[in-house]
Amino acid sequence: MVSCITDCVEKPVRLCFESIGKFVGLHPWWFITFPLALSAGLGGGFYFLNDLKSNDIVEQFTPKNGRAKAERRFFRETFPPIDTQFSVARLNTDGVFASLLFSCRTNVLGVDELEEVIRVDGEVRRITAAHDARRLAFSDVCAAANGTCNSNVMLDVLDYNASNIDFVKVTFPEYCPSEFNCIHMGNIIGEVEVDSSGVVRSAKAMRLFYYLRESNNTLEDAWLRGFLDLLSNVTTSKTEVSYFTSMSRQQEFEKSTQSVTELFAITYFLAISFSIISCLRFDNVRNKAWVAFLGVFSTAQAVLSSFGLLLLIKVPFVITVASSPFLILGIGIDDMFIMISSWKRTNIQDTVPKRMADTYREAAVSITITTLTDVLAFYLSYGNPFGSVQSFCLYAGTAVLFCYFYNITFFGACLALNGRREGANRHWLTCMKVPDEVPPGRSKVYTLCCVGGSYDHNTGTEEEHPVTLFFRKYYGPFVTAAWSKALVILIYLTYVAVSIYGCLQLKEGIDLRNLALDKSYIIQYYEAEKTYFDYYGPNIMLAINGTFPYWEESKRQQLESCIVQFQELNFVKNLTLTSWLHSFEKYAEERGKNISTEGQFKRHLYEFLDHQPILKQDVNITNNDIAASRLFLQTVVQNSTEKSILISLRKTAESCPCPLLVYHPAFIYYDQYTMIGHITLQTIIVATLVMLLISLVLIPNPLCALWVAFAIASVILGVTGFMALLNFCVQYEGRCE
Repeated sequence: MVSCITDCVEKPVRLCFESIGKFVGLHPWWFITFPLALSAGLGGGFYFLNDLKSNDIVEQFTPKNGRAKAERRFFRETFPPIDTQFSVARLNTDGVFASLLFSCRTNVLGVDELEEVIRVDGEVRRITAAHDARRLAFSDVCAAANGTCNSNVMLDVLDYNASNIDFVKVTFPEYCPSEFNCIHMGNIIGEVEVDSSGVVRSAKAMRLFYYLRESNNTLEDAWLRGFLDLLSNVTTSKTEVSYFTSMSRQQEFEKSTQSVTELFAITYFLAISFSIISCLRFDNVRNKAWVAFLGVFSTAQAVLSSFGLLLLIKVPFVITVASSPFLILGIGIDDMFIMISSWKRTNIQDTVPKRMADTYREAAVSITITTLTDVLAFYLSYGNPFGSVQSFCLYAGTAVLFCYFYNITFFGACLALNGRREGANRHWLTCMKVPDEVPPGRSKVYTLCCVGGSYDHNTGTEEEHPVTLFFRKYYGPFVTAAWSKALVILIYLTYVAVSIYGCLQLKEGIDLRNLALDKSYIIQYYEAEKTYFDYYGPNIMLAINGTFPYWEESKRQQLESCIVQFQELNFVKNLTLTSWLHSFEKYAEERGKNISTEGQFKRHLYEFLDHQPILKQDVNITNNDIAASRLFLQTVVQNSTEKSILISLRKTAESCPCPLLVYHPAFIYYDQYTMIGHITLQTIIVATLVMLLISLVLIPNPLCALWVAFAIASVILGVTGFMALLNFCVQYEGRCE
């Protein structure tokens, strides 16, 4: 029954294509002119390319409707920053900043090393930026607290004098210069050695930050460009310095488009060369070099038309789309070879329309299955929550459709015109008629250059290609032998086992280092950061969302029990908790203030916040009610993954009776880890099922369709597994043994 159903679909498809092929063979110039005009018209969409480029990393490479983005909106609206009270921990975004990372094999806190750090710091602070015909210094653009630029703790402690390192006592991981001002040092100095009192004795790395006001993007960018120009020419002898800015990641990511363009040109050149070489023949009539070239050109038309169409309707163009032409090229060339192969199996004594009809009838199902499975897989994957993936799938899916359309129109017409040339026994290059046999007395050179038109007189088809002959005469019998089958099964099982192992090594998420070129300066910064600052994680904001009776002792105890639950998490234990509420309770206790009623609590809270203006940003008071407040938890990431940290924090917040919300700007990136796994699995399953359904419909033999699906699933497994293993070798071994 199934066989009947699939045959009933497959047979009409072949008949339909047979009619199309005959029509193309009768009117080839129609099908050359119209595609060329269409691609030229749609190509006008590239005029809007620069306007529609959308390469913002946060927008395109993180989940569009990620939970962290909603949490960011809440923190922005609820805890707006106070310009005169800048605090790094209280930033709702990454902020605008420049960073220096000094590292040393011995001790970066040595006098000579610190003198070098202070020298470079001085050069950075002397950077000026041009704005409105004025030169503005760092002090004019810096983020400030209490009228003073946000500074670097270690240099402040030293009073910018390296010799003072022998007299200061900086504790680690927390340093408290005042009662209500404790600073976590884990992200400032790295690979630290301390004495029994927790005082720092040595460190192998130090990080300096220079935060700017977020008020004038032009001015900020100008200063950051000056910073990059300076650091690209800075020389150090005692320390190794790497650098980074808040705009570096985006800038370096956009630079990668140039390398893609170069690769694109090289790839098309190689594809054209391969196609032409594959279609070269010693027979001067049957040579299909021009057909191969036009087949690649047909694919290029598909890219031009599809991209142009989507640009005309204002679809954003993300950098990931730039890699899709490589994929389209492979699909287009594959379809081209299928059609050429089908053409070669037709009878050369038939008319061109008849040969085209036979070619289309033979190639129809193959190229249709390829197109339908690819297009549906891409369009179904458009539901992915990542903008970069959505853009790639939409552009790639549309390009595959155009590739299919141009293959059965433009390339088919080129094949028909080539058939007319072959039918008239004309030379492939000069189009002059040539003899099909060597005239008497002619040399071998004449034979190579001026004779052609041979064919297999037994079958009426073109002579068999040597590669085809090899597979038919030698490889086929070899692989179907009993012992070969056993060997193939063994190799396949090994392949599957290795692939599964590779899949188990697969890591979720996007490594931000991969968004920059390998030679980018930010790679050095990322590597140094990973080496020296991979233990401590982000300082998490914990918000009490909504009105809460802070003045009730029982409610405060309830909140405290929730905080204890957070502190008991493996990645939070024994680390810094910054809490306005704890500080206020201590303040009230030391001064004998009664905070057990609402009125007294609020009155004394106002007094406290007047003395500690930095903490005003942690309490949202609206209409004399505390609408929300926040605390801060320091985390450790060395023994935990970003995914486990995010999930554990959110689960703990949800389990508390108090309305709690956790957030950090890094969560925007962490959100991908909670989605990529099941989204990828879901996409693969859907794509495989779609491919299986199409195969069952268009392939008359259901068992064959199942084997096709099984083969594709094996390829997906192998590609995923071996790519994961390759990445594992590169990252952890440096080479594959």
